[in-house]
Amino acid sequence: MQHNPETESILAERFGKDSVMALATLSDGLPSVRSVDAVYLGGAFYVVTDARSNKIREIGLCPSVALAGDWFTCRGKGRSLGSFGSPENKELANALRSLLTWLDNGHSDLSDPDTVILKIEPSAGVLFSHGTRFDIDF
Repeated sequence: MQHNPETESILAERFGKDSVMALATLSDGLPSVRSVDAVYLGGAFYVVTDARSNKIREIGLCPSVALAGDWFTCRGKGRSLGSFGSPENKELANALRSLLTWLDNGHSDLSDPDTVILKIEPSAGVLFSHGTRFDIDF
C-alpha cells in the first residue's frame, strides 16, 4: 500500500507531538537501539539531539535506521540537518518548539551549535490502527 491520506492522518495524529520511540542504528554491523523523543511532521520524523551522541556518529557512518513506536515500525534514512539554531533551520526549529514541549525547559541548550536536528525519512513501514494493518511505502 502506498502512503495515502488515511495513513498520513493516523501518523500525524499519533506522532505529531512528543512521542517516545525506539531508534535503531548500526555500529560496526551491530544494531544499537535507544529511546528518543520524536515528532512526525510533513512525512518525516524529527529528533533534537547532541551532535556528539552515538546516534549521530553512527548515522554519519551508516544512515540506515529503524524506528518503532505506538503500533508502528519503519525503516529509512537518518541525517543531521545541523544546528537547531542555524538560520536555515529557523522555520523547522519554530515548528519543533511548538510540538516538543520539553524543548524550552532548560534540558537542552538550543543555542549550542552541537544541539542538532536529526531528520528520519522513512522508506517503508507497518502501521496498525483499530485492527487494520497498513503496509506503507513512503
